[in-house]
Amino acid sequence: SGIQISTETTDLEKLTLFLEATRKLNTVGVLDEILVTLVDTTLKLIRAERGYVFLKDEEGNLRLAAGRNSKGEALLDDKTISHSILDEALKSNSEFLFTDTSQSLDLAVRQSIVAYDLRTVICMPLRKPQVQTTRDAPLVSSNTQEVTGALYLDSRFASRDISSVSHDILRVIATDAASLIENARLVQAEEVSRRYQQELAIAASIQQRLMAVTIPEVPFAKMRGRNLSCKEIGGDFFDVVNTEDGLAVVLADVSGKGVSAAVLASTLQGMVYAHLIARMPLTDIMASVNRFFTQKHLGEKYATVLITKIHQDGVLEYVNCGHVPPLLVSGSQVSRPQHGNLPVGLLADATYESDRVHLKPGDRFILVTDGVTEAENARGDFYDNERLEAVAAVSPTLEDIFASVSTFCEGNPLGDDCTVVELLYTG
Repeated sequence: SGIQISTETTDLEKLTLFLEATRKLNTVGVLDEILVTLVDTTLKLIRAERGYVFLKDEEGNLRLAAGRNSKGEALLDDKTISHSILDEALKSNSEFLFTDTSQSLDLAVRQSIVAYDLRTVICMPLRKPQVQTTRDAPLVSSNTQEVTGALYLDSRFASRDISSVSHDILRVIATDAASLIENARLVQAEEVSRRYQQELAIAASIQQRLMAVTIPEVPFAKMRGRNLSCKEIGGDFFDVVNTEDGLAVVLADVSGKGVSAAVLASTLQGMVYAHLIARMPLTDIMASVNRFFTQKHLGEKYATVLITKIHQDGVLEYVNCGHVPPLLVSGSQVSRPQHGNLPVGLLADATYESDRVHLKPGDRFILVTDGVTEAENARGDFYDNERLEAVAAVSPTLEDIFASVSTFCEGNPLGDDCTVVELLYTG
């Protein structure tokens, strides 16, 4: 037979212990400190040897959150506990209190009980705090409340029968701790979110500086561009490089949104800029970028790109890689060159061809991302190409295009990044 714990704790001592636990639990705010206080207090109350707290993660899987022994030492391994009792307590949402497992035929033959000589085993579900919407609303039964974890205590010694006072205090401590744990986890989640937003703001600032465009002055052309991101950071970018044989402009749209798209957009921008400075042909630039994307195995990531170079004589060469077709505005006439190539990143051995148009003084070559043409209003209608062409034909500024999109959307938030770039040939 096991060793009996002979020392009794008086009801007054138990009450003192409860009040001390309540004070500690309400003065600590960090989740780890709450867990340690819960385990240490209940170990003293029940006079058990080991105590553990298990909490469910976001996927609903049970994880060891804290473990302590009666000496105040951390326990990092839960292999020697009775997992069968832990599982039953969670599945049934019921308390299990066994002060002498040798007196129960069912428990005496359990593998973990026998293997680790466990005589006292207590497991109490930790339940999500009940929110009472109105004063007269009925209280929800504890057995129907959502289980968020469990408090587990055990010992190799058989405890004397736990009094109703001890049981009630244990239950109250566990209930209060469950509420504080839930609050601490919410605070923790808010802190993680705050840090993420802070890092996102820093990333957005870095991206803005990386993608800041200094528009060069050339005697034969003018260039303007504007970008609106639907998130803090996005996958659209444009850039302009003045080379010896012409003014090069690139507009790209990396698939997806947010951080991953922004990282790839920055990488793509750096590659294209370096190749333009090196005076690499436009088709070779796109082939190089495509090889990079496909060889890196970036999953579903790809990019549509429109890269152009306008020469002093008005000849404009462009390579359209799956991008929204550009607009050529000549007087009141608007045309849309349709020829294109595959987006970069889809097919490793894709080849890229360029096209040419000859601009007259006053002609405008307008590039947009699909965030413009696919902008939606509250009814789900797209802004579409026809509206863009109509505005471009009569409006000489980019601001008019963005104003038209904003009016069309009627306050509906943008679903994708919007970028518009215009090349004006002055002759």
